[in-house]
Amino acid sequence: MLNKRLHSFPLKAMKIDDCYWNKYTKLVPDVVLPYQWKILNDQEKDAAPSYCLQNFKIAAGELKGERKGVVFSDSDVAKWLEAVAYSLETTPNPELEKTADAVIALIGRAQCDDGYINTYFTLKEHGKRWISLTEGHELYTAGHLIEAAVAYYHATGKEAFFKIVCRFADLICKVFGTEENQIHGYPGHQEIELALIKLYDVTGKKEYIETAKYFIDARGHQPNYFVEEMQRPNYIQIFPEFSNYNPVYSQSDKPVREQTAAEGHAVRGTYMYCAMADLAFYYEDEKLLKCCEKIWDNIVHKRMYITGSIGSSAHLERFTADYDLPNSSNYSETCASIGLVLFGKRMAQINRDASYFDVVERTLYNTVRSGISLEGNRYFYVNPLEVWPDNCLADTAMQHVKPVRQKWFDIACCPTNVARTLTSLGQYIYSSDDENVYINLFIQNDLHTEIAGNDVMLKLVTDFPKSSSLSLQVTTKGVSDFSIHIRIPDYAENFHIAIGGKPEAYSVNKGYACIKRCWHDEQIDITFDMPAKLVSANPNVRADSNKVAIVRGPEIFCLEETDNFKNLPSAFISRSAKLEEHYDETLFGGTTVITCRAKKISDENWNNDELYKAAKPMIEEVTLTAIPYGYWCNRTPGEMLVWLNTIL
Repeated sequence: MLNKRLHSFPLKAMKIDDCYWNKYTKLVPDVVLPYQWKILNDQEKDAAPSYCLQNFKIAAGELKGERKGVVFSDSDVAKWLEAVAYSLETTPNPELEKTADAVIALIGRAQCDDGYINTYFTLKEHGKRWISLTEGHELYTAGHLIEAAVAYYHATGKEAFFKIVCRFADLICKVFGTEENQIHGYPGHQEIELALIKLYDVTGKKEYIETAKYFIDARGHQPNYFVEEMQRPNYIQIFPEFSNYNPVYSQSDKPVREQTAAEGHAVRGTYMYCAMADLAFYYEDEKLLKCCEKIWDNIVHKRMYITGSIGSSAHLERFTADYDLPNSSNYSETCASIGLVLFGKRMAQINRDASYFDVVERTLYNTVRSGISLEGNRYFYVNPLEVWPDNCLADTAMQHVKPVRQKWFDIACCPTNVARTLTSLGQYIYSSDDENVYINLFIQNDLHTEIAGNDVMLKLVTDFPKSSSLSLQVTTKGVSDFSIHIRIPDYAENFHIAIGGKPEAYSVNKGYACIKRCWHDEQIDITFDMPAKLVSANPNVRADSNKVAIVRGPEIFCLEETDNFKNLPSAFISRSAKLEEHYDETLFGGTTVITCRAKKISDENWNNDELYKAAKPMIEEVTLTAIPYGYWCNRTPGEMLVWLNTIL
């Protein structure tokens, strides 16, 4: 029997005002969403065209023309609307809401009479629905529309979008299933499953969660649906790379309950694992939950970068083998990291284990932040751990690595995914049930909610990660009896709690410090140390053999050419090097900078026409300057390096 699952508080109950995250969250309504709106309308000069809203206008009969863009571009509109919804829930904006309402009305006008929504199959491949599930992304796009509509309903209470997607979901439930007159297939790109579960949460309509369960249960059984589908004469091939299709790519080579490692396309996988975790809870499926736990452990302990990114291969954007974590050629798609964050949050809420949020925090502070510039209008799709701009060449194995963030992408899933993640940040700070509050992330905020039947105000004050001290003010109307669980990070040293200035005893359960008492007006002070450290990788990670990374708290640090020199890999650091920390108020709006002494191989005794020679290298003393990885490439473009060579 599974525990009652924890839940997040509504975003409208919380106000985030955090000196660290404000750099990003306050950009969203004023910069990020307006910029993305221009992109969706193809109004940004020199940016990759989107065609998104143009396609919906053609589908609605309001424009003439040809449907353009990638097969799943409708989902970019959906994720933008989801980001708008979360933004409106915390920061009312009548003009933005008016714009969103107009887009929703347009989607409604483009909806077919039976509820179907997809501009690609309505315009470009009319009459060919559901015959290319392997590549068509129909269910993927539907999932993002549903998620956006649920978020918009929670934010505004308006039902128009919600009714639109319920009609679509009803059609999907009718079309897919085990009955003779239904299609016995499932999505080539998972997403609809977790969306249908969200729809069930709001409506209580069992068909939605049962269809999600069908999609998960049917996946991977033999004969393989995708292999058979691709052999049919009416099949539509959309992506040339799918000509030699391997079901491992879409986690469909075996039933999900037999999967114990993260395989295939990283985004597809993490979205599916989210749905599996949800279904494991709702159906009290211990076997499915154990499967999720094994896959999580495989990712975190054998297939995840130190920055929290996943998906080491650019070919098919996928997981590869255990410990295969190259630094300069990796893919580490921003969307995959966001999928890992979504998966980790679900697992933490089921298992009440702080270790999941150790990973969630690391991923948010590093790869998710890396995915967007501090100006809010440039993006990384790929998040390498080492960059040499001169070899990021088109038509080579390195063409996927960009040394600077891009205005947009032909395949643009990541920018809108970052936007919806930043606007929903409050969903990760706390978890709760009727008698417990869990503090997962140290982000300054005010929360007004009900706990154990009482009105409660929580005010978390901190400048984390500048320092590692926190103050939690608990204010209640009358005396309220409940437990507060404070995450003890895996990097924390000398963790202490005091209440009213006096040390407070606490129990520890699965990485949370638990305090149970009757609360009224108390202040909890939490302190711990998180000194910068040199961290090594498991020796089986060949790419990081005899190398170290600089880590402080949740942040991974990197070298940039602008602070150091060209040819960053020529530097060597002693494992006993002293790391000096200082806070620079002028850099990136304020950040910790770490310096240390090191050695560097000089090129002074080499001629330009010498490629190899037997010679003892010349060594010079240097000072290395490291900044948080999430901030890299926000200044002059150049080389970047996370893993440093060491002197044995």
